Amino acid sequence: MSFNLRLEYLNELGVFKWEIWKKEVSKFPWTYDSQETCYFLEGDVLVTPDGGEPVQMGKDDLVIFPAGMSCTW
Repeated sequence: MSFNLRLEYLNELGVFKWEIWKKEVSKFPWTYDSQETCYFLEGDVLVTPDGGEPVQMGKDDLVIFPAGMSCTW
């Protein structure tokens, strides 16, 4: 995907108007009550779905977490 198309898509989603969530280095369990879309501005994280394999994500990744997903961040 070209940079311009990606930027256009992020603008359509309103990503740059979303609240920014910051978290210090930590490990914690999380369950999504509803679908959540995240765009990573910086950093790297490892998310392990319950019963699944760890997935690394970070800067410039757009990720959709489905409702009902339980994981460890």
